[in-house]
Amino acid sequence: MLSETRIVLRNLGRIDPVSVQDYQKQGGYGPLRKALSMKTEEVIAEMKRSGLRGRGGAGFPVWKKWSFTASAQSGQKYVICNADEGEPGTNKDRVILSGDPNSVFEGMAIAAYAVGADRGFLYLRREYPYVAPILDQALENARAEGCLGKNILGSSFSFDIEVISGGGAYVCGEETALIESIEGRRGEPRFKPPYPGVSGLYGRPTVVNNVETLANVPVILQRGGEWFSGIGVPNCTGTKVFTLCGNITQKGVFEYPMGTNLRDIYETHGGVKDNFDLRGFMLGGQSGNLINAGQMDLSMDIDSCQQAESVLGTGTIMVIDDRNDILDIVQNIMSFFIEESCGKCTPCREGNIRILEILRRISGGEGRMEDLTLLEDLAGMMNVACLCGLGQNSSVAVITSLHNFREVYVKAIERGRRA
Repeated sequence: MLSETRIVLRNLGRIDPVSVQDYQKQGGYGPLRKALSMKTEEVIAEMKRSGLRGRGGAGFPVWKKWSFTASAQSGQKYVICNADEGEPGTNKDRVILSGDPNSVFEGMAIAAYAVGADRGFLYLRREYPYVAPILDQALENARAEGCLGKNILGSSFSFDIEVISGGGAYVCGEETALIESIEGRRGEPRFKPPYPGVSGLYGRPTVVNNVETLANVPVILQRGGEWFSGIGVPNCTGTKVFTLCGNITQKGVFEYPMGTNLRDIYETHGGVKDNFDLRGFMLGGQSGNLINAGQMDLSMDIDSCQQAESVLGTGTIMVIDDRNDILDIVQNIMSFFIEESCGKCTPCREGNIRILEILRRISGGEGRMEDLTLLEDLAGMMNVACLCGLGQNSSVAVITSLHNFREVYVKAIERGRRA
């Protein structure tokens, strides 16, 4: 049975979330004080030693993202915390923000110091209204203690954070659509390049990091990048916060080292509830992939998942048992993406609709074997032609279900032929 390794969730249940004093008793804001005594390039070098990669899904090295903005020439730079946790089945960011917001604030402040920013924004998902008062109170208390605002901790460094509430659009989880929303426009992704690190919010160099990513930063500064790199697996260090949901006995948010085996996580948390049989998993949320029960021996880290044609994504592990119909699941996913597509690019706007039409045809007994090839072709086209990650990944569940549950599609088509 697994035991948690808590880095991001280290303070949950141990402190009053809005109390700066409670956070400081656990060592909070000591890492920021340490960072302020270092050169900015030394802070980035420590992040490089840690090997920390983004926890929002893409897995981009944090030190590289920071270095792009640090080296950009501009009188104004920004740091944004992406807390637009719109991925269905993912609940880690709201748990972190409601239980230990100062760890995220401190991570943002360290990032700001490293890149030369003096202003930050925390973009909060609209559907988390109860989190906003916690953040507002925690920010007010942090300013009162001199941990945010002018001349932080008695230094010459100034940095403050503003909470911005989103409008409920899934696409604003994409960093450039999020930036458009903060600027007061419709949340639609921008063409890249330029990337936000060079030209982001209001055309200025901007670092955009996920909640979980930023919560790791203070611990790395406190204990050192070399310590952090000793956790997890090579090239994918540290821990990952997983959301266990679906038909599993013990649901919730749990933290394990990168590279922990999926089977071990599943068995530690009781397996399928109500004594039904395991059918498979959806990994990484709606934009993630579907795998069958026989593929359970999987190392849960970014690179191993990619090599196995899977995804770690946001760390969602949704358990599917034999009561669930795979065709119903993928149709529900495509309906979600049709609703959430911003419509800016044609491949996403039209492709999701066409895929759902084919799925409904198969499910309704009117499918043809050629439809399976057509689904693969459409999904492949969208993966390369869509403007942002929403469209590129919206059909991942369809294509992986075709590979890993092909018999479901074949049986539905054959059943229609016999009818």
